[in-house]
Amino acid sequence: MLRVKLLEPSARLPVVAHPGEDLGYDLFALEATLLAPGTTVKVRTGISVEARHPATGAPLGLLVRDRSSMAARGIATTAGVIDAGYRGEILVLMTNLGQTAVELKAGEKIAQMVPVPVLTGPVQEVETLEDSARAEKGFGSSGR
Repeated sequence: MLRVKLLEPSARLPVVAHPGEDLGYDLFALEATLLAPGTTVKVRTGISVEARHPATGAPLGLLVRDRSSMAARGIATTAGVIDAGYRGEILVLMTNLGQTAVELKAGEKIAQMVPVPVLTGPVQEVETLEDSARAEKGFGSSGR
């Protein structure tokens, strides 16, 4: 369940076209915004949210991710982690990777919010870790 507070009269509720099938909720730009080439801008949505698991009521975090239509225009969404306890306005950090300016219109779909379970717990310092098949093998260790 996604509970949404509209912070501005022109803000729009997130939408999901196919509930139970689509991974994320579409977010809308509150205001028209010009993204100059090579710049990063905080795009306002005019909403704050609270996400809960529909069956258990457990708090959920949200990941803000690219929409394919924005990525096709050279616009990337970055820094999109919304902690379960955050109740401020959802701002979408967008970067224009292209060579020309891109104008986002007020009310345009700009990103997706994907709910995720909160799995963090306390950190425990230990002297050793359990063995694993991978061990210390890192970059490129699984082949190319």
